[in-house]
Amino acid sequence: MNPASMSPLAAVLDPVAASIVAQLKEQLQQQRQKIEAKDQAIAKKDQALFAAEAIIEQLREALRLERIRKYGKQSEKLSDLQLELLVGEPGVSSEEVAGEVERGPLPEQSADDGESKSPTAKQQSARKNHPGRNELPAHLERVEKIIASAPEQCACGKCGKEKKLIGYERTELLSMKPVEYFVTVLMREKRACTACKEQGVNTAAAPARIAPKSIFADETIIEFIIRKYADSLPLFRQQAMLRRDAGIDVALSTINDAVLGVGELLIPVVDGMARDLLTGGYVQADETYCGVQTPDKKGENHRAWFWQYSAPIKGVIFDFEMTRAREVPREFFKNYGGILHTDGYAAYEKDVGTKNVTRACCWAHARRRFIDALKVQTQGHAADSGLERTVALMDELFTIDREAREQSLTLEDRHALRQERAPALLEQLQALLLKMKASRVYLKKSIAGQAIDYTLKRWEKLTCFLKHPVIELSTNWAENSMRPIAIGRRNWLQIGSKEAGPKIAAIFSIMESCRKLGVPIRQYLADVLPGLADRSIQSLAELTPAAYAAKLAK
Repeated sequence: MNPASMSPLAAVLDPVAASIVAQLKEQLQQQRQKIEAKDQAIAKKDQALFAAEAIIEQLREALRLERIRKYGKQSEKLSDLQLELLVGEPGVSSEEVAGEVERGPLPEQSADDGESKSPTAKQQSARKNHPGRNELPAHLERVEKIIASAPEQCACGKCGKEKKLIGYERTELLSMKPVEYFVTVLMREKRACTACKEQGVNTAAAPARIAPKSIFADETIIEFIIRKYADSLPLFRQQAMLRRDAGIDVALSTINDAVLGVGELLIPVVDGMARDLLTGGYVQADETYCGVQTPDKKGENHRAWFWQYSAPIKGVIFDFEMTRAREVPREFFKNYGGILHTDGYAAYEKDVGTKNVTRACCWAHARRRFIDALKVQTQGHAADSGLERTVALMDELFTIDREAREQSLTLEDRHALRQERAPALLEQLQALLLKMKASRVYLKKSIAGQAIDYTLKRWEKLTCFLKHPVIELSTNWAENSMRPIAIGRRNWLQIGSKEAGPKIAAIFSIMESCRKLGVPIRQYLADVLPGLADRSIQSLAELTPAAYAAKLAK
């Protein structure tokens, strides 16, 4: 019999052998089940690890972005290690950040031997050409101050004769006089007839003043307003300046009453500006917060809001409200059917304006999100090409409008330029964004993923500028109007009460409108405020900054 043809096991096993085989099979099955259970556990751990890594990456992005915002624009070039070192410092100046940028990235720590890699070469920043000495305006008064030569310079060192004056070496310096306080005494004539005593005494009419019962002259009240709402100087500091420079101790409430009195006078003017703005057909809207003292919140301020509505050439309107809810723009735009240009805030989305209102979104906000995504991805390696291309395409859109401004094109001509160049750019940009979203390279909750989702969701509102020539690419006009409030709240700390809010909003509306329209604010306030309380409602339309600017242009 051939041995190879024989089975290794007997054809019939005895009961003992069969029992052993069954036990071995059962043990083998148990081992397989354990292996499968371990494989499933490992798979779950891998999924959890992947999710944890995604969360860690999101947190790293957020941390890097927050550090960049803290240390300024130059810090975008710093590595994470350099930013971490800056965080450890008790106080970091802009010079220190610039020094780190110039020093270049720090060497990374090697994982195997603990030795650092050789540092890269220092970045050499080219020194910008100095623009030269500024020329001082010709309208300023020139006060000449002659500096005489020293006695040894007046005589010739060779023959001893007196040197002849042949001219002057001129240097112009911008000088100023310290603030000079003085008291104006109004002497109103009192006349009476000595023959007809029954006629009584006649007194000359009092001149129109901003605050007839105030101890402050018009120019002093105007100075208080400009210093606070244009230069962000709180009233209590102005009170201290009066005490220091002139020895005048005036109650803070006296100064505050004069300032708020101006705000109350300006409210009807601003109401007229709002009506004019809503008839224009194009409005940009934005909002920012401010602190307000309220009796129901002791020890802390209530967060109130300045809502800002504006349009080029129309000026700026501020509306003070204690809430950021949708009811505020809904009430302001209840009869408005034009174009409403905003950022992505949801309060402007539904039930704001009539059914005919057209909503537009801001390209600057969309671009800013991709810039943030690039900042957090620049960590010692090349920036993401898709993100860079997205920003580049958006920049080309803004280039179209910049060229239109440089050439002083009309809205119709700018619209023609947009129609010629923008559609192709938008087509490329949309295709790129859809491709980036479909690739799943960018996590949905990452900064890049959120930027892509934000832009695609608002695509129709972002591109409606192709149909409406008046729409700007961004709401920067509105955002720039909010800066005085953003800067000022660091100094004022809060608004005294919610009753003061509308008066302050009126002052801000006039101040910012004058700045935007190029109206001299001191001249405007000095011409408009005295006697404003006695003006008729019908005449207020002639007193708005836009109307005043039109008069100056004639």
